[in-house]
Amino acid sequence: MHSSHIHSAAVKSVLICGGTHGNELSGVYAISQWQRDDTELKNLAPSANIDFLMVNQAAVDANVRFIEEDFNRQFSFAKLTENSKKNYEQLNHEAALAQRLNAQYGPKQSPQIDFIVDIHNTTSAMGPTLIVLARDHFNIGLARYVKTHMPNANILVEDHLPYADLPYFCTLAKQSVMVEVGAQAQGTLRAQVYQQTVEMTEHILAFIQKYNDDLDTSTDYTDSYPQPVDAFSFTKDTIYPLNAAGQRSAMIHPQLDGQDFKVLKKGQPCFVDFQGQDINWEEETTYPHFIDEAAYNKLNIAFAGAHKTQI
Repeated sequence: MHSSHIHSAAVKSVLICGGTHGNELSGVYAISQWQRDDTELKNLAPSANIDFLMVNQAAVDANVRFIEEDFNRQFSFAKLTENSKKNYEQLNHEAALAQRLNAQYGPKQSPQIDFIVDIHNTTSAMGPTLIVLARDHFNIGLARYVKTHMPNANILVEDHLPYADLPYFCTLAKQSVMVEVGAQAQGTLRAQVYQQTVEMTEHILAFIQKYNDDLDTSTDYTDSYPQPVDAFSFTKDTIYPLNAAGQRSAMIHPQLDGQDFKVLKKGQPCFVDFQGQDINWEEETTYPHFIDEAAYNKLNIAFAGAHKTQI
């Protein structure tokens, strides 16, 4: 397979990141803890050089998602290229920070880092979710490993765009995943959510060690995990019903609220308007996630949809 040989080299450098969104505190606190003592974590993958980064320190200090613009939407190859033609003074805080990190760890088209783990929280009831950005040999093995060792994890595949076109910070590395755990309100910490974040990160590192070991012995590591695991493949975002003035005219239906990754079929209640009238789902079967995510409210995104699949 064409894509598998590209990433058949060992994973030698890993960057674990928090604070890409400054008010998603699981990653912020995990990075702070690991920067104090990373012994346990590094023991999971001794074959890799593991480093840590608090990404958007100004947003972390202000306990806000971002200062001026979402940092996690700065990293499409097109946007990085466009902004590289400007002086830092012409760029907003996040765009300038993206240029600095692209210079430090990139450039995106020729990455210095083999693998980034970017830690996020969601206000949606998504539980522990591993977001993989490709379906190549490496990512299939990683998804199967994590799901096998952490059965309550959801695997979400976002490969709707080529890797270079994805706007996420983690795509600065050759390979990357996002750890997305909820529900957790912005600017708060919940112990269970934090613990699931740490657990998933540990499984990712354990897989990297296995992957590197198997390369050394010319073993195909997917032999250990030949069975596909359940996953969800992102399709598109659904917008709230809006009135003529562009204001929201309905809310997530109580029967859908908190039901991330559960099936939503045509004819089932999806929204409810302010007069109490149900609005039913009229499209094909989908699996909503990021349901009523607080950060997407200003964009009027009600939820993201997905197909159920296997990886």
